[in-house]
Amino acid sequence: MSEHEQFAEDLALLALNVLAGDERANLERHLATCASCRLELEQLRGDGALLALSTMGPKPPMRARQRLVDAVALEKIPTSGAKNAPEMGHPSLALHRSWWGWLGWAATAAVIVLAASLWKENAQLHLSLTLAKERVIEDTRQLDELQRVAAPILEPEAQRVTLVSVKTPAQPQGKAFYLRNRGNLVFVASNLLPLPPQKAYELWLIPVQGTPIPAGVFKPDAHGSATVVNPPLPAGAEAKAFAITVENEGGATSPTMPIVMMGTGE
Repeated sequence: MSEHEQFAEDLALLALNVLAGDERANLERHLATCASCRLELEQLRGDGALLALSTMGPKPPMRARQRLVDAVALEKIPTSGAKNAPEMGHPSLALHRSWWGWLGWAATAAVIVLAASLWKENAQLHLSLTLAKERVIEDTRQLDELQRVAAPILEPEAQRVTLVSVKTPAQPQGKAFYLRNRGNLVFVASNLLPLPPQKAYELWLIPVQGTPIPAGVFKPDAHGSATVVNPPLPAGAEAKAFAITVENEGGATSPTMPIVMMGTGE
């Protein structure tokens, strides 16, 4: 057996950091004078690092794994009937070292795999918690918006105004739900007549005192239906009536006559 072959199995154990005692001391003295063995040790350590990273990242080259496995496989358990075996010390000592070296390698590999598994689980748990928090925030926002829309319809103190056509027959119809103390307004219309090009309906809040307040520009769909939900309104504006006029698409600051629909509080 050449000098390099003699230390081959110890190089694999040292790469896994499980070699100790006289064997480690002898190998370290040899490494101080042998560049070839030092290079082999660094390759084995690099292969071990690649195997560890493979549990968390890209798969390492197959040659790296095979080289480390082959090196560890050189650590064999001697048998009582072996002949022409190199003299490496007392047989029982060699057997003891071989088993402990194998167990050390197995323990190291197990720790690497366990650590990688725990890291992955922790990252997945963190992602799941983040997504859950985002869903809760979004659900809360949607619930708040739904409550805001529903408030003027459901609250008993909400003012309910039905708008009808000022002409006969009164086919178009609209209904306004106005909650003054919150400034919430929901308007629903049906059977609205089609509009000329570049024109739109505009809803107006007619206050008890003062000039009409714009309350939203809208166009009906193909069925004549339309809605206006929570347009910007002055806080606490008291409504005497609601009205609808036909305006330019951009809306107006004061109603353009004639008024096509109008209604007072119920």
